[in-house]
Amino acid sequence: MLAQDGWAIITGGGPGVMEAANRGAQEGGGLSIGCNIELPHEQALNPYVDLGIEFRYFFARKTMFVKYADAFVIMPGGLGTLDELFEALTLIQTGRMARIPVLLFGAEFWDGIINWQALASAGTISASDLDL
Repeated sequence: MLAQDGWAIITGGGPGVMEAANRGAQEGGGLSIGCNIELPHEQALNPYVDLGIEFRYFFARKTMFVKYADAFVIMPGGLGTLDELFEALTLIQTGRMARIPVLLFGAEFWDGIINWQALASAGTISASDLDL
């Protein structure tokens, strides 16, 4: 539906949920972009990527995600997902990028990892950061 509305979809280009997003973009007539990281034990680009970009370094890949994003939809994932999530939130918090929606899918998953209120209560983030 996003692709049909004219939005390009950018993912890490891998399997699973990334492949599903790229497939939806392609089948919806939109641009399907995959930003893959070159690692010996990681995945190759999925077959639903129209424009594939290979990156050697995580910081360069994250820069591309951030540069072109109008919103982030963060699905449950591992350390790479957490790295990308916190990079986006930090850039928004510090005003280095526009304040755009950051949607965390699966509240039960995220509540088990990040206790936002505890961070604010401890003073490690401000109360206004809870709105990010």
